Amino acid sequence: MKTWIKRITFGIFLLLIFAAIGFTWWGNTPLEAMPEAINALESDESVLVLPKKWMVFSPIKESSTTGVIIYPGGHVDPRAYAPLAKEIAAAGYLVILPSMPLNLAVFDIDLADEIMAASPEIERWIIGGHSLGGAMAAEYVAANPSKVDGLFLWASYSAENTDLSKTPDLKVLSIYGTEDGGAAEIVHSWQRLPSDTVWVEMEGANHAQFGWYGIQPGDGTATISREAQQDWILQETLAFIGK
Repeated sequence: MKTWIKRITFGIFLLLIFAAIGFTWWGNTPLEAMPEAINALESDESVLVLPKKWMVFSPIKESSTTGVIIYPGGHVDPRAYAPLAKEIAAAGYLVILPSMPLNLAVFDIDLADEIMAASPEIERWIIGGHSLGGAMAAEYVAANPSKVDGLFLWASYSAENTDLSKTPDLKVLSIYGTEDGGAAEIVHSWQRLPSDTVWVEMEGANHAQFGWYGIQPGDGTATISREAQQDWILQETLAFIGK
């Protein structure tokens, strides 16, 4: 009997090891960023891109006192959001786009604390993200409401047990596409957000075109171009940040 117990225990141990190896491999092989995203990592006359510990997009023409933190979507190369990050920076805001452990923001929800500490000159912080990144940004806001001025949710929503509806002075933007496979869940989250949340429904937009990384499993088919969707997201996000 003891021999069988040892064999079963050893077998379970091996399964756990293989599962951990498989998960680590999966986490480190995210949906790849498109060439357009990689090109956005080059500095130009408007934005200085600094490949530091995080991807930092700093406006050249003016000094910013507002910082924007973008948590990337789950299992997506964070560089896929570089075009949006760079355009936001070009409008005059410091933008930080960090990588996450195993490309999952759930493993470092409080990274914003470290980012904020590294930029003491910033007086006002806006945080948000895409999909899982947005959900984890919401978790951060729920635990640190006094540290941020606003939360933007790109095709995302707060967890069912994360109620931000009564968070004092919190501004929220929720923007999503009608062709997003998770659109129903996003709309249903309204009761967990402040009553003055800005809602933007993008007709014809889907989930994957919030970034530059290709096809998202389970997503709908967009009926507008990626460029058009990105521009829509940018304009709505800039209007929100500027309030």
